[in-house]
Amino acid sequence: MTPTRAALLSLLVGVLVFVLKYLAFYYTGSVALYSDALESIVNIVAAGAALIALRVAAMPADPNHPYGHTKAEYFSAVLEGVLILFAAITIFQEAYKGFLHPKELKDLNIGAIISLVASGLNGVLGTYLIRIGRAVRSPALTADGRHVMTDVVTSVGVLLGVMLAGLTGIRLLDPLIAVLVALNILWTGWQLMKESVGGLMDAAPKAELLEQVRHIVGQHGEGALEAHDLRARHAGRITFIEFHLVVPGSMTVEEAHTICDRIEAGLKETLHEVEISIHVEPESKAKHHGIVVL
Repeated sequence: MTPTRAALLSLLVGVLVFVLKYLAFYYTGSVALYSDALESIVNIVAAGAALIALRVAAMPADPNHPYGHTKAEYFSAVLEGVLILFAAITIFQEAYKGFLHPKELKDLNIGAIISLVASGLNGVLGTYLIRIGRAVRSPALTADGRHVMTDVVTSVGVLLGVMLAGLTGIRLLDPLIAVLVALNILWTGWQLMKESVGGLMDAAPKAELLEQVRHIVGQHGEGALEAHDLRARHAGRITFIEFHLVVPGSMTVEEAHTICDRIEAGLKETLHEVEISIHVEPESKAKHHGIVVL
């Protein structure tokens, strides 16, 4: 399934889950279940934003955007983080009302069944979105999937707490659980926004990726002397890699180009969607550090 279709599926399932969670709140009158339903609205809006972002990110490069549009996905993830923060504030407000005027819970069995069905749907969806998002290197899908999985954990915790409140008769447990839900999604929103802003700011990728690049260059750069000044960044699903390749001064342009082609092929075979820039230099420019070519 393409990333766009996965986002569309997320949107449709999100609407269904929201309807189920709102029914659970309707039957029980639980503030905690209301907060759980409210978070599903965030899922719906976020899935819609991810769908738009993925469509934009898939557009080819043009004169105004020579590096493509893949960073559009980060805006979706940032928006999702902002929406999560907004949902948390709304939940705090409802919890405050619940502390002031605790409500008696009703029809907990019906509400529990409906909530469990909604959580099961979310669990399947979240697992699928994370798997697809990682496979195609999509920040929007991965963020959406992680949020959905957080929603599953939250929903299960809410349901257990609401059932406990019903069994013990302690009404204040209901708004207290809503507060815990809000704190949990605040943390999720902060993590999403931090990662997405890092992508927009061209933060360096993980050290494991850079080490993998060094190994590939060293293995496929036969004929060159060294490579240095390696830099890399992510832009959505594409990784941009650049470095300087030092070759013997007597080497012809064609021979140096052949080495570059071999390195690029090795990087693309392992890392797939990459854009590579190699600056070829004579041995007088060697820095005697960086990547030693085997």
